[in-house]
Amino acid sequence: MALSGLTALLIYGKGIRNAAAVWLLFAAIGVQLLSWTLGYFHHPEWVADNPQIDRLAKLFIFIGVAWWLGGSTRNTLMVWLLALLGYLVTTFVQGDGIKEWITGFGGQRVGFGIRNNQHASMLFGVALLGLIVFFRRFASPGRARVWRIGLWTCLTIICLSGVLVGQTRAVWLSLGLALPCVGIVWLIKQARHSSTNRQHYKPLIISAGVFLVLLGGIGTAFHETLKQRLTKESGVIAQLASGNIETLPYSSIGIRIHSWRAAMEWIEERPLVGWGGEGRSLVIEHTDWLPNTVKQNYGHLHNFFLEIWVAYGALGFVVIAALAVWVGRATWLAWRGGALPGDMALFGAGFFVYWLVINQFESYNSFSTGVFVHNLIVGGLITHYWKWQYSTKHSAVQRSSQ
Repeated sequence: MALSGLTALLIYGKGIRNAAAVWLLFAAIGVQLLSWTLGYFHHPEWVADNPQIDRLAKLFIFIGVAWWLGGSTRNTLMVWLLALLGYLVTTFVQGDGIKEWITGFGGQRVGFGIRNNQHASMLFGVALLGLIVFFRRFASPGRARVWRIGLWTCLTIICLSGVLVGQTRAVWLSLGLALPCVGIVWLIKQARHSSTNRQHYKPLIISAGVFLVLLGGIGTAFHETLKQRLTKESGVIAQLASGNIETLPYSSIGIRIHSWRAAMEWIEERPLVGWGGEGRSLVIEHTDWLPNTVKQNYGHLHNFFLEIWVAYGALGFVVIAALAVWVGRATWLAWRGGALPGDMALFGAGFFVYWLVINQFESYNSFSTGVFVHNLIVGGLITHYWKWQYSTKHSAVQRSSQ
């Protein structure tokens, strides 16, 4: 899909083949080649035999996804729903299946055989965010409304439970920031456009009420688990707040802080072009003061943005930042132009906050699970942007011919 979509866009995508995404892809490839080349001459024993351009290029698979979705909201929502259903089925057939769910409800942390517990929890968090934002579509008047609401309730219960049994604090934090942002944006929009019509607030009130009931019920069932997880490293957090960083124990939080310290030392040595694609593992393996237990059990830095900076320097970081800015601007323009529905734009905004926060604590965009989510969602947003671009240019040509 990635290769055929990119090829089709370059051949048939008149008006969008010069899209910023394509140029950013070329820039990402160029930065990786430059970093590898300079590393080959500076530290040849630490670079791969060949440049690994897929490290950043795989974040541009959304170009092919967006092309094949064809600007269709229906296609996008169908693909997103199929991805959700496929993932939920996976949690019942992979790992220990139903036994793992039972284990999770018993208070143990589970991950359903999906890389590790954090990745499964991340996927549940994305799904839960989407279900909350798209509640109005499930509850809209029409055929099988009761069944659609029932389906939404079941899916939401499963995803909320998955977020809790995964016991990943970064996911809880990310949702705790993303959901209020979504609610605030929605309320501002409604206040500006329908201040006198209270009916527009009904979907939000209903979805918020149902979600709070579900959250309260499931939260009560997991009270002890939540309490233990949230207070487990309170002493480490207190020590961190006091500034005693060097003496932090190598706990979950401590390992992250120490690996970030090590990463900053390596960034200071090669801040512009980095150490090449193996940068993150070099930090772990060749930082003398990191203990052997960390070197043996970890090969990444638990922070995607630091990994980019270590590997490809400020140039790589700028490319990724430019991609984020472009996607945000494209989503905004597609919504303002009427090509992207409001709830999808709202989901895009919520996902941006969620994804930005969660990648500070785990390098999801460096692993297949994060790459999958990133390209699926960004592709669904960008396909509407290209639809808006095409229709805008087509209308301009028609006006000029008249």
